[in-house]
Amino acid sequence: AVQPPTPGTTDVTLTSVTRPNKMSTSCMLGAAPSVRYARSSVGGIKSKTRASAPARRSLAVSADKNYKLAIIPGDGIGPEIMAVGKDVLEECGKLEGLSFSYTEAPIGGQAIDLTGSPLPEESLTICRASDACLMSSIGGYKWDTLPGNLRPEAGLLGLRAGLKVFANLRPAAILPQLVDASSLKRELVEGVDIMVVRELTGGIYFGEPKGVELRDGVRYGFNTMVYSEPEIERIARVGFETARKRSGRLCSVDKANVLDVSRLWREVVTRIGAEEFPDVELSHMYVDNAAMQMIRCPLQFDTIVTGNIFGDILSDAAAMLTGSIGMLPSAAVGSDGPGLFEPVHGSAPDIAGKDIANPFAQILSVSMMLKYGLNEPAAAERIEAAVMKTLDQGVRTSDIAQPGDTTLGCKAIGEKVLQNL
Repeated sequence: AVQPPTPGTTDVTLTSVTRPNKMSTSCMLGAAPSVRYARSSVGGIKSKTRASAPARRSLAVSADKNYKLAIIPGDGIGPEIMAVGKDVLEECGKLEGLSFSYTEAPIGGQAIDLTGSPLPEESLTICRASDACLMSSIGGYKWDTLPGNLRPEAGLLGLRAGLKVFANLRPAAILPQLVDASSLKRELVEGVDIMVVRELTGGIYFGEPKGVELRDGVRYGFNTMVYSEPEIERIARVGFETARKRSGRLCSVDKANVLDVSRLWREVVTRIGAEEFPDVELSHMYVDNAAMQMIRCPLQFDTIVTGNIFGDILSDAAAMLTGSIGMLPSAAVGSDGPGLFEPVHGSAPDIAGKDIANPFAQILSVSMMLKYGLNEPAAAERIEAAVMKTLDQGVRTSDIAQPGDTTLGCKAIGEKVLQNL
């Protein structure tokens, strides 16, 4: 493996990294940092070896724990995949002695249709009072012509800010069963296991001033990319903690050759690494190079930490390495309070109601919520194992199907996962 150079100096390209050839269930969702939220500190997977799957139980056990969940059904395919996710959660809870109470909190397009606001105050109150928030995808063409502050995406940004979930964990690990579903060659993607740690409540999506205004008869649109030193410090620590629990390698992505805000980003990340995480190897990469390298040689990456807009783009690119963005969950966490768990993909309004949506990302978001939001790792591992077994059986949705696979719809995939719990 090529060792990264001294931190804080130049943009680097790592050309070759030795990686394991196969993944285990235990690294499907990567490893989480020690950010505290919901009921407990977030644990991390320190070993890449697969833990023994929980023994299958033939009968449900009496529930001795109850969790309050805020459910955000979303738009487009959201309600369809959320229904599957809830079914899996309920059945898993019966097997693991857990029970759940649900309160629906409309946000996004659904909330606009119901109340005229993408983030009703009542929905935010429900989310804040919950143990965890399980969300599906929001948005759609129907609301694209609304003013920016009334569009579904404004509700999502407001929810993240309202819950103070500043760290977005987006794993992109290719499963052995789906290597050939990737758009890249097998030899490029086999063994890929990337965790993108994205800053979520700052940067250009939240910076002021922003807007569209008339200047000398010409309209100008503008946004502000801004980060404070404390904001960079806290997301850097999450990145380093995550890397420490994985391979011990962290790549910080910025645009320090052009942007002043990125120069501060690089300076702060370098200092935090030297002062607090000397055992973690730190490298830096410009965002345009990172995008190219992710396609050219994705195995070189393990843990990436970056800002809001860069993380938004790179994590979607990383998702497609795995064969389909429909396979990947995400977690948004803060220093305290409930976390927000959702699929990486969008609402796909063009296929809504056709029962062809891929529910795996929603199901794995449920697993991520159990593991990192509710500190119920056994239940999470049960769901992950059921997903792996379903894939082992050659069952696929159309977006990840290969010749010889059995293609099923959204509901039927959910039934298969339920059988495999």
